[in-house]
Amino acid sequence: MADLSAFPITKRWPARNPDILQLYSLPTPNGVKVSIMLEEVGLPYEAHLVDIGNNESWTPEFLSLNPNGKIPAILDPNGPGGKPLGLFESGAILVYLAEKTGKLLPADLARRYETIQWVFFQMAFIGPMFGQLGFFFKFAGKDIEDKRPLNRYRDESKRLLGVLNARLVGHDWIMGEEYTIADISMLGWVRNLIGFYGARDIVEFDSFPNVAAWLDRGLERPAVQRGIAIPARS
Repeated sequence: MADLSAFPITKRWPARNPDILQLYSLPTPNGVKVSIMLEEVGLPYEAHLVDIGNNESWTPEFLSLNPNGKIPAILDPNGPGGKPLGLFESGAILVYLAEKTGKLLPADLARRYETIQWVFFQMAFIGPMFGQLGFFFKFAGKDIEDKRPLNRYRDESKRLLGVLNARLVGHDWIMGEEYTIADISMLGWVRNLIGFYGARDIVEFDSFPNVAAWLDRGLERPAVQRGIAIPARS
């Protein structure tokens, strides 16, 4: 049995089975990237709910694994060299899991880097811009009288949807006919934009038919359907 006692996070979220990967997360657009990935590759794991609404990601135990205080994070008892590995940042976790399992990342080196490029595109643009739009459209930011911030993030979100729409011309997935971690990185965010944020109309989502069709295809995948609800909210 693996010894995870060196990781303080296991004191607050004890591992029932310390021999399998431990996921610390919440089903947010960033969190579901990892749960979807784990469901897709079939790697055994144990999910722990980190309630960000109660600031659990800012507890000393969680910060010991991710000093940035954000979900998701993982603890793999079977990391490189057979040693436990703690890892945070959803994009890095996607790449790690793809390399660990040999799945959802092309073997061809050029296509591999192209896939990672699109994951970085999500991390740098899709997530931050869609998140800011959500804040200024749905949450506290909506009460700000000056609508220039909202308009800025609305316009940038529309631009990014246009980038995706152009990329998907004639293709089922970001990398053509091959479903990869690039798709997994973005599905939750696009779903959230028009669902939880309710921004479908203000970003004119229906004017991006390739993105809409891609999202529908992604949400039809059984692993995606399972992953978007893991860990189950209390």
